[in-house]
Amino acid sequence: MSFKVDKEYRRLKIKQRVRKTLSGTPERPRLTVFRSNKEIYAQVIDDLGGKTLVSASSRVKGIASQKGTKTEKAQLVGKLVAERALEAGINSVVFDRNGYLYHGRIKALAEAAREGGLKF
Repeated sequence: MSFKVDKEYRRLKIKQRVRKTLSGTPERPRLTVFRSNKEIYAQVIDDLGGKTLVSASSRVKGIASQKGTKTEKAQLVGKLVAERALEAGINSVVFDRNGYLYHGRIKALAEAAREGGLKF
């Protein structure tokens, strides 16, 4: 097995372990994060209804056109997802780090979402 396969397998096992106990409800949906090598995506999901309520990513026009590091863009995505969630009437969420370690871009997005007014 290559290193990449081991790393993906490890993340998927962590993701399954976390998702076994963590679920989004209509009152308190799940804020999940996906991190690729270049971009970062965040969604607020109601698992009972199976619907994405709010989403934001670093590919949005306002964020993609800005210069800066990937961590700085993750902060902007966190603020944007918090702003959109508050507009949709969501102020409390469950944070799903999706198997990623809570540091770097994931931590930056989470802290920016908290500063934006989301509670988790």
